[in-house]
Amino acid sequence: MQTVTNRQLFFQHIAQTSDFPLGLEIDRAEGIYIYSTVGENGEQPRYTDLISGIGVSNVGHRHPRVLAAIHAQLDKYLHLMVYGEYVQTPQTQLAHALAQTLPQPLDTVYFTNSGTEAVEGAMKLAKRYTGRREIISCVNAYHGATQGALSLSGDENFKRNYRPLLPGVRHIRYNNPTDIEQISCRTAAVVMEVVGAEAGVRVPDAGYLRAVRERCTEVGALLIFDEIQTGFGRTGTFWGFEGFDGIVVPDILLCAKGMGGGMPIGAFISSAEIMSVFRNNPILGHITTFGGHPVSCAASLATLQVIQDRDAGAEPLYATAEAKGQLFRELLVHPAIREVRGKGLLLAVEFASFDVLKPIIDRALSHGVITDWFLFCDNSMRIAPPLIITDQQIREACAVILDVIDSVG
Repeated sequence: MQTVTNRQLFFQHIAQTSDFPLGLEIDRAEGIYIYSTVGENGEQPRYTDLISGIGVSNVGHRHPRVLAAIHAQLDKYLHLMVYGEYVQTPQTQLAHALAQTLPQPLDTVYFTNSGTEAVEGAMKLAKRYTGRREIISCVNAYHGATQGALSLSGDENFKRNYRPLLPGVRHIRYNNPTDIEQISCRTAAVVMEVVGAEAGVRVPDAGYLRAVRERCTEVGALLIFDEIQTGFGRTGTFWGFEGFDGIVVPDILLCAKGMGGGMPIGAFISSAEIMSVFRNNPILGHITTFGGHPVSCAASLATLQVIQDRDAGAEPLYATAEAKGQLFRELLVHPAIREVRGKGLLLAVEFASFDVLKPIIDRALSHGVITDWFLFCDNSMRIAPPLIITDQQIREACAVILDVIDSVG
């Protein structure tokens, strides 16, 4: 009887989202490295993960403290009850730890399974609290793929075949002060990334986020910061908004991806006053079965602690991101590279076009370095490695990228 390989099963039974999946067969992962299955030559290929599973593995793959927290929770309990009914230590301890990282009045947490679900919950919360229906997001922004979150997307190419979508959504140009005037007394909320990630890592000008905050306050709209990619240390501060304009505080904060240490979890965080509207009219105004799963919460708390800890008096892990990002900038110099943009360890390396970039990504993969491109900026290479990456590992990865650029060119 002929044996069916995992690769064959992958293409037979796993729903495909493109005609060219990477197709790596994974055996294990640890730190900044992913290991493929052993080949016919008896060797096991190793890949340097420069994209952290798209912003997820901020503390690296299988961090020992995260694994220990997961194992400890497995010995206690898994899912017990739908959200918000039982007092569960992993949830309460994580919520308290998150509140400790944030300024007032952001002290009330609603856990979800993903970033997209956090977006959906925040949209409902804003509408319910303000009694308004209009939501504003930005051109070339990405906030998720469900019907509501997709409505916020600022790229028509990803939306046109799924219409009709959510009504009452408008888009303004990110980092454009003129468009701020479109935020009005009809607006329930403005949903905005602190750094425009899928637009190709667009860092706002000084004063822009504060101007948006002031306009929202003026007209009574809620300001929602999407920190799904920028949170948990990615940009050099624990939260991305801490690095701009003297700390502009949102009304609702969204997080996911890097908060789980590799486990699925997200959250939207607001004040007790705003969050209280979910209690009535109707009761159970927002519910989830698996949101705040105890194992994911335990992993997230360990991740938070790893990112914040000052081991032996050293600076916390998140504070190392800026210098490491700067090292990437210094090393990635080549005539084919037009620009390196970013903040901390969220970087975009711009080339002339996607046709130039794609062979570089493919060749880098064959040489053991995983990179990627951006949904709304396909001429730029994504560089967002685990925060634990060392200077030597950065040098090694950049050497491969530069050699690949030369070989492709």
